[in-house]
Formats: sequence, C-alpha cells, structure tokens
Amino acid sequence: MRRFGAILFDCDGVLIDSEPQGCLALARAVTGAGVPMTPAEATAMFSGCAAADSRARMAALGLDAETVFAESDRLLFEMFDRGIPHIPGIEAVLAGVSVPVAICSNSSVARLDRSILRTPLAARFGAHVYSADHVAAAKPAPDLALLAAARLGVAPGDAIFIDDNIHGIRCAAAAGCLAVGFIGPSDHRPGHDDTLRAAGADHVVRGMAEFHALLDRLSLKLAA
Repeated sequence: MRRFGAILFDCDGVLIDSEPQGCLALARAVTGAGVPMTPAEATAMFSGCAAADSRARMAALGLDAETVFAESDRLLFEMFDRGIPHIPGIEAVLAGVSVPVAICSNSSVARLDRSILRTPLAARFGAHVYSADHVAAAKPAPDLALLAAARLGVAPGDAIFIDDNIHGIRCAAAAGCLAVGFIGPSDHRPGHDDTLRAAGADHVVRGMAEFHALLDRLSLKLAA
C-alpha cells in the first residue's frame, strides 16, 4: 500500500473560505475600473491563477493590472478585517492528522500575511507556508509542491496535495503527488468535480468530512 508522509494544502477555498470574498472584491474593482464584471465572471476568469497570468488577463481587458489589483486587495483586506471564515471541518482535520503539513498557495506573501497567517490555523503549519513568490513558476508548474515536499523532508510521491482549482491539481500531478480535488460548501461551479478529474485529480471530495474519510481509507489515521 502506498504510504503517505505529508499533506500539502492549497489555502483559499481549502483552508479558508475566502474565494467568494476574493471574487467579489475583484469584480467590484474591475467594474469600478470601467469593465462590468460579476463575481461569477471573476471566479471563472481569475480563480486559482498565478499573479502573472492574472495580470495578463487583466491587460487583455484593457485595464491597468497593478491599479485594479491594488484596489481589489484594498477591498478584500477590508473584508478580512471583519472576519476570515474557515472551511467547515478543517480544524478537526488539522488537529487529527499526524503527518507534517504545508500550505502551497498561488497567493502572494502579502495576501497570505493578511489572511491565513492571521487565523489560528497558521500555528499548525509553522514555517511551512509557501507562496508563488517563493518559486520560479507558480501552479500549474510543480515547483510549489516540490519545494514544500523537500522542506518537509518527504518525496513528492509520498505527499497528498489537496486543491480546489485545476492549477493546483495539475501542479500536484506534475510533481507526482496524490492529487485530491476539493469542492467546498460555497463552490457552486457546475461540473467542477468532472473538471478536477479531467485535470488529473486522483480523488475528488466534497467538504472536509469526505476528506477526513479519504485520509482514513489511505491509512492516515485521524483523531475522532
């Protein structure tokens, strides 16, 4: 049986339920810059993208990326100041799992500082919080998964990587990790389970209860 020695977590949409806030802030910033955009459109265009890809997509809209993203961050950080919602059940998973864990996020260091690192969840990860800023190529390249596995002292093939976007699933698959697609309670993308599987997900789970059950089946015993 394949043995797993680490779990690598995406951040937005897996640890914290910040995707709706982020897409709302971005939609408002783009709309304010003169291009009407709904949160659903922002999700489809930007969710999970690396900063360079997002800037290119913003330029294609005829907008100044730095100005729009600065405004989006301002709006998002105001929302974070009012509260950063966790994905339901994540505390139990993190408290129960016995193997090392890391965060692998396409978010910037600045955004992680204002989001996950301000929550009680951060203590579980210690120094193992990795941003696209730390590697040469963001997801879907394998760099983040390879970096985190190396820092945790495990082979990439011995790591589980959980992500709610195809970029992370492709990163995991390229690195040789077990790729787990995650669908959170606020994720309403039609057919997203099939999209994750097509991107290379070995498993797709809906909510942390299903992820907990998957870890049990993989013999990563968790506390009740």
